[in-house]
Amino acid sequence: MLTILRLNQLSWFLLSCLCFSAVLQPAMAASKIAKERPTIGLVLSGGGAKGTAHIGVLKVLEKHRIPVDYVAGTSIGAYVAGMYALGYSAEQIEKIMLNSEWADGYSDTIPRESLSYRDKQQRDQFNIPINVGYNDNRLTSPSGLLRGHSMSLLLRHSTDLVEQFGDFDDLAIPYRAVATDLATSEAVVLSSGSVVQAMQASATVPGALQPAIIDGRLLVDGGIANNMPVDVVKAMGADIIIAVDIGSPLVGQDRLDSTVAVLEQLSTILTQASTARQKTLLTERDILIRPAIDVLSTTDFSIMPLALKLGEDAAKIQLEKLKSLSIKESAYLAYQAGKTQQSLQWNDPLKKPIYKIAFDNQSKVSEKLLRERLDIKEGDVLTKEDLASAINRLYALNKFERVNAEFEDVEQGRILTVTTKAKSWGPNYFQAGFNWEDDFSLDSAITVGLAFNMTDITQNGGEWRNEIELGYRKLIATEFYQPLDRDKTFYSLARLQYQMLNWDVLDEDSSYLLLENNVAQLELGLGYNYDSDGIMELGFIGENGHVKSEIDNQDSISYHSTGAYFKISYDTLNSISFPTDGNRFTFTSYLRDESYSGVTTSDTTFSDDLAWQFEADWKGALKLGNHAIVGKVEFATTENDGNFTLHVAELGGFLNLSGYRKDTLVGAHKIFSAIIYQYDLGRDVLITDLPLYLGASLEGGNVWFERSQMDLDDLIYASSLYLGTDTELGPAALGFGVTNRGDTAFYLFLGKNF
Repeated sequence: MLTILRLNQLSWFLLSCLCFSAVLQPAMAASKIAKERPTIGLVLSGGGAKGTAHIGVLKVLEKHRIPVDYVAGTSIGAYVAGMYALGYSAEQIEKIMLNSEWADGYSDTIPRESLSYRDKQQRDQFNIPINVGYNDNRLTSPSGLLRGHSMSLLLRHSTDLVEQFGDFDDLAIPYRAVATDLATSEAVVLSSGSVVQAMQASATVPGALQPAIIDGRLLVDGGIANNMPVDVVKAMGADIIIAVDIGSPLVGQDRLDSTVAVLEQLSTILTQASTARQKTLLTERDILIRPAIDVLSTTDFSIMPLALKLGEDAAKIQLEKLKSLSIKESAYLAYQAGKTQQSLQWNDPLKKPIYKIAFDNQSKVSEKLLRERLDIKEGDVLTKEDLASAINRLYALNKFERVNAEFEDVEQGRILTVTTKAKSWGPNYFQAGFNWEDDFSLDSAITVGLAFNMTDITQNGGEWRNEIELGYRKLIATEFYQPLDRDKTFYSLARLQYQMLNWDVLDEDSSYLLLENNVAQLELGLGYNYDSDGIMELGFIGENGHVKSEIDNQDSISYHSTGAYFKISYDTLNSISFPTDGNRFTFTSYLRDESYSGVTTSDTTFSDDLAWQFEADWKGALKLGNHAIVGKVEFATTENDGNFTLHVAELGGFLNLSGYRKDTLVGAHKIFSAIIYQYDLGRDVLITDLPLYLGASLEGGNVWFERSQMDLDDLIYASSLYLGTDTELGPAALGFGVTNRGDTAFYLFLGKNF
């Protein structure tokens, strides 16, 4: 019996060995061939957008059956080398690289439509994008203009959802990426871990992108220390080196005419020095390829197809030497089969379900909220598009400088670890705003604003916010916003502000009354974030105000009001001023008790009863290619009909009854609607990434003091033509409006929301 068992065990062992041998046969064949010939190492240098030249070289190598046994790169060279090491062919890398939106990788701005409702309103008001905080009695800021979040997503999209590797020697081709230690200036060779992190660290331009942190070291662009790592590939074991140099040349003295040009020249000096040192390591057996890319830009990604062709041409010039490294077709097929077999070790697990989700939460955001926003469940089979959407949902919380995701493959499935890193320049932040409006008839209306927001001052993430605005609109305010639960579903709000407004009102004689309205306001509310894009709020509001004529102080009015309000809002617009998608709806009702003093006009009446006031507005956009249709509807009314009130609705201004100056028509009741056509001239005709909208509008509306006066025959009709765009300082527009009553106005805006 024992003998039979031993024979069975031996049979199973022999069968297992045969199966294992069959699986490894291609890889073993490739390894055997590699030992029968010199091993070849490929070195790819940094060079920004010119990196597609490396693909041109790879295409020539593949066409002539030249194997690559080791590969290393710096910056964009690390990206191409990493893709090749994972098992992608030159053709596949070309397709991925040319179809990637590289410009998007250099913007970490959260799209407006992805922000929470509260963050949308704050960005609209404070439109200057600054990342400045205050902590430990000093101003703080990020260590780079960009945090690298978008670039990380772009690289992840290129490489797919590969796991972290214990050793880059386990890839289809052994791989190394070179970065620079910012603290010591030493070259750092990355040989394990996340391929995406290695690529990004190697390409992190100092000052432009925040340094990557790997194993506790601050890492930046490897081009500073070693832009063409010949020594690294030799140390890996390569007998023969093929080095591709796409570094930028020094520019002449006549072009060193700006700070940017000088800084670029200094960077080029550093990379050229490191490349020159590496070239001294090349022997007669090695091959140096230098594509004719000197005149190409490192930052203009439109030149990528041309750089690819120039890389191919440069490799063909060296074809005589390269052909000496060519191997037989059967041997090359075995080499390719070995690479494919090795790549299956990371490719096959991509189809496995998520076994476990873990959070490395380096912030005060609750894990429950992170899990809800991530919206990935155990058992899901992820695609790279699914993961990108999930990470962007987390990033849109506007609490993090980076959100990363890494995978570990185990027998049960994939372990997804999500890292959320709080903004390093927080938790107290400054915000700035700037608005300039000119209708070419009065003085320019300029308003500048500054806010200081102290966050996470309570366990649930309470915020104490202070605002000041100066110029045409003067305001000072303090606000305490307290989420009532860790998930920030419910909140309380207390806000105290004092505001001074210039009020230019058009009277019945078509003359402008220049008024000044100073009002102190207290608001206490309870709210419900029923959706990330919408709120419901109920609360108390009290006001003490004073209105006086800028010309004659005898006509001044003092007023006091107390009451309650209810508001429901929803906002998914992708731009507050030039939307091409989304909707924004707000409904607000007030129940007020108002009292006035100083009014001497005999026909003015007052009511001691509580008065209801209702306001509603909608704005929506529909995109049709490079065209968009925008609709607007506004309505206001009050039950205090016929009684004096300063809580009036306003009309007038650009796209708000164009042809009139801003808010010059006032009344207790309002009806307004508009339809706006926008054509994206910038992207369709000028072929730029910056939109330039050519627009036209048809508008109609009016205001009335009494409901009995409301008559559709009394509507004022207007139209406008304009050119506008969204800039880093908010919207900018130049327009002209005209009404059917002969009123005309020119408009110039910068940073003004309308």
